[in-house]
Amino acid sequence: MNPADSPNLTDVSPLTEAPAPPQEGSFGEMLAAFEAEQSNGDEGAALEGTVVSINEESIVVDVGRKTEGILRRDTPGLPADLAPGATVMVNISGRTEEGYYLLSTIRVEQPRDYTGLQAAFEGKHVILGVVTEPVKGGLRVQVADGVHAFLPASRSGIREMAELPALVGQQIECRITKLDLENPGRPDIVVDRRGVLEEQAAAAKQAAFERLQEGMVVQGRVRTVTDFGAFVEIAPGIDGLLHVTDMSWTRVDKPSSVVSPGQVVEAKILKINRNNRKISLGMKQLTPDPWTEAASSLKPGDRVRGKVVRLAEFGAFVEIAPGVDGLIHLFEMSWSKRVRKPEDVVQAGDVVEAVVLEVKPAERRISLGLKQALGNPWDTAATRFAPGTVVEGAVVNMAQFGAFVDLGDGIEGMIHVGDITREKRVQHPKDVLSAGQVVKAQVVEVDAEKRRIRLSMKALEPTSADIFISEHQVGDLVSGRVVETHATHAKVEISEGVHARCRLKEAAAEGEKARAAAADVDGLAALLAAKWKGGGGAGSDRKTLRTGQLRRFRIVALEPAHRRIEVEAAD
Repeated sequence: MNPADSPNLTDVSPLTEAPAPPQEGSFGEMLAAFEAEQSNGDEGAALEGTVVSINEESIVVDVGRKTEGILRRDTPGLPADLAPGATVMVNISGRTEEGYYLLSTIRVEQPRDYTGLQAAFEGKHVILGVVTEPVKGGLRVQVADGVHAFLPASRSGIREMAELPALVGQQIECRITKLDLENPGRPDIVVDRRGVLEEQAAAAKQAAFERLQEGMVVQGRVRTVTDFGAFVEIAPGIDGLLHVTDMSWTRVDKPSSVVSPGQVVEAKILKINRNNRKISLGMKQLTPDPWTEAASSLKPGDRVRGKVVRLAEFGAFVEIAPGVDGLIHLFEMSWSKRVRKPEDVVQAGDVVEAVVLEVKPAERRISLGLKQALGNPWDTAATRFAPGTVVEGAVVNMAQFGAFVDLGDGIEGMIHVGDITREKRVQHPKDVLSAGQVVKAQVVEVDAEKRRIRLSMKALEPTSADIFISEHQVGDLVSGRVVETHATHAKVEISEGVHARCRLKEAAAEGEKARAAAADVDGLAALLAAKWKGGGGAGSDRKTLRTGQLRRFRIVALEPAHRRIEVEAAD
């Protein structure tokens, strides 16, 4: 040991200009008076006290003196079921600033002589001593009648040297670390108080840790804040981890936005691992779980509004209530187009309306649909885009077989490559069209079940029949060539690419004959007479109209809407 730590107590000099140490007789009288005050004549014996009251930090005990004593709640050895009225064995170890006795359940005695000191040293027992004065490098402590020991400042348990004199006159608990009695007149005794305090603190810490149970609600002070949570001191030397996910039912991006160092918080003990002494805390568990209410109030088909709080590869999470998120999957974002990433439809921070598709309380999962809230545009597509309807839209995509046109509300129509134009044969839509080009087309076919609409651009281009009809009128004489003959009519080409229908007179006469016979059987003879009187015209139509024949025809009907032309033989 360093000689500085164990000076010859007869040669040490005080640190201050204090008066000379009292003579042995006067000091013994003072020590006797001190012990008499502390023990009331019990000479350091254990006292039986009665518990008066208990609070979170201390226990008030009646020890039969004018002043009550204070026993800390974390004192080792206290019964778990201690309650007011119970008795407890204590020792007086000092006084508080308020004048109360400081109590301890550890029985500590002050040795009476060298024999007691030797037994305490060999057994490493804790003894009582009274600090008498500061000396160079530490304090002088009376450990027995007329026997003093040296307490090094480094082992006093005091961190600041300026506070060392405050121990003068106090009774302390210490342990003898050096005992040299070879010279009875000048014994070399060194004591240690810091080790005793550390043992007591460790015992108190263990006792406090043992009292903690899962489910308890505790108060603590935030010691440090990290990216993943905060460490909270819930008892002296005992920290618990408050993870960021257990701070609030709502999503917390940064723990520092909820707690700060030094803040006193209330939390619930979620888990205690007594092997590694780790404690998990939770603040949100002190408030109702919003999922409980959500599970009971939400059902499929309900419409909800919420804020998009997070985007993932497979969809978007929407906060529909504090702490309750629903997922809109990519498949539930659009009726008509394939969504490859949620950013194509929604952005973080957007407020959207959605429909609840499924609620799974056990899995804490809610499935939402965005497209269901917007309505399925294909439900009215058959009416809005009936065949013959002329539409207009931009070309959004092109393939080898055709081009896709945006018709609005997420609906696209397809123009087959053969329906783009009549003017020429198109090999690829890009030969005629370009992305973004606005085109007009006519609806040819609608299949709402398969979500397909077929369009035609060439249907809006004028045909040879359109041009012919616009340039002629009923009664005009035209030349034509018979290209087909049938029982009731003949097909006549009256211009390049323009065909007309010519009803045979025989078929017309037979129709008249049937109607006349039904109206007046007696007029049958007159009808036949009139027929033959005409020189057998009906018969001559069938005989004279032959395939490939060229002759004159008279226009008898024009129908522009259906591009229909009817003629009759002019001679």
